[in-house]
Amino acid sequence: MDSWEPWQPSADEPWDLRRVVHLHRRAAFAATWKEIRRDLDDGPHAAIDRLLKGDSRVEGVPDDFEKMAGVIGDAAVGLGNVNRLKAWWFYRMLFTPDPLGERLTLMWHNHFATSNVKIEDAALMRRQNAVLRTCARAPFGEMLRRMAKDPALLLWLDAEVNRKEHPNENLAREIMELFTLGVGNYTENDIKEVARALTGHTVKDGEFRHAARDHDDGEKTIFQQTGRWSGDDVVRLLLEHPATARRLAFRICEQFMGEGNVDQAALDELANGLRARELDIGWAAATVLHSAAFFSERNLRNRVLAPVEYLVGALCALEVFDPPPSTLLLAERSANLGQDLFYPPNVFGWPGGRAWLTSRAIIGRTNFATALVAGALHHPSHPFDAAALAEGHGASEVADQRTFFSQLLLGRANPPDGLSHDDTLDRYVASLLASPEAQLA
Repeated sequence: MDSWEPWQPSADEPWDLRRVVHLHRRAAFAATWKEIRRDLDDGPHAAIDRLLKGDSRVEGVPDDFEKMAGVIGDAAVGLGNVNRLKAWWFYRMLFTPDPLGERLTLMWHNHFATSNVKIEDAALMRRQNAVLRTCARAPFGEMLRRMAKDPALLLWLDAEVNRKEHPNENLAREIMELFTLGVGNYTENDIKEVARALTGHTVKDGEFRHAARDHDDGEKTIFQQTGRWSGDDVVRLLLEHPATARRLAFRICEQFMGEGNVDQAALDELANGLRARELDIGWAAATVLHSAAFFSERNLRNRVLAPVEYLVGALCALEVFDPPPSTLLLAERSANLGQDLFYPPNVFGWPGGRAWLTSRAIIGRTNFATALVAGALHHPSHPFDAAALAEGHGASEVADQRTFFSQLLLGRANPPDGLSHDDTLDRYVASLLASPEAQLA
């Protein structure tokens, strides 16, 4: 796979601070200074493998992380409060030992974009989120088989009205267009026949049910293959279709690669590798993260961070762990910036990329940076002590402290142009977080 050949450091492309920070801002959220130094010393292969295995985070991870996450999630579901469910997910992203797993879960949430605006059920939304997390690195077949019977997704796509007398063609179209094949890889007849095969899939009392009386058991021709196909057969046929591998290759590259850095040949190579490995997402993620393309100069700092990535990354890098910020406030901030967890805008998910950088969003990100430093993300208020963090990592002089934060947040010693050196250190950190460079990974 020439397009994805493994990267080796060289004099022209060294394993340096920039690339360590790049790795964590793309594949995790961000890294603390200790984690950056550890990975700089251990080399790229060890750093990437830690992310892939789910044990890259060492700072701020509670000993009882899963237990505490379970308590928070159970409370949100018990109250039927989706705002608390958003806070639960922010807790997971901020304190998880496996940030890549959470980034992939967020990617799949955007892929199988399901909004609670229609579901109105915190329990079903949490259950779907757990499936996305469990299957995040698995062969895609495991994910698709479970999502094809996921109650929240079925309700979102009106599967309950899909009966043999009136097949729901919209359901069939969206499963193929959005989740598997992509536009242009199926015919109008495929839509009609897939809709027939999916008849009878429904939800009752919050659980998937197959109503045999509503299922069309007749012969159907899908992708030029004829049989008395059922919903399970549709999943199999979709997994076998070569367009599904290409769609997944696109999604993985959208997640890890910068804008305009992957051509059709590279996508095809990754798709071919996926097809040869049962659509193994973990393999695809590892291939991209280990590649020369991922660490190339042109792939550095050219992907706009989504609001969730930006918020969690800033808090992780600055070690805002103890006391923890209010994850309810974080969820609210993210929604105000345009990414409201469990409420994607439509079946296509969030548009991403440069669409995140509206004038309103830039002001909102600046306000977030100011609030973080002022301690307004805590109840009660707990101002961020920039000097204490810098001194704790060996930077005692003011000039060294400014350099430290530029290295920590941007991966370089020189700060962006236009930052005032007359500001206090705390305000300097807020200005760094609000700078255009800090919006990029």
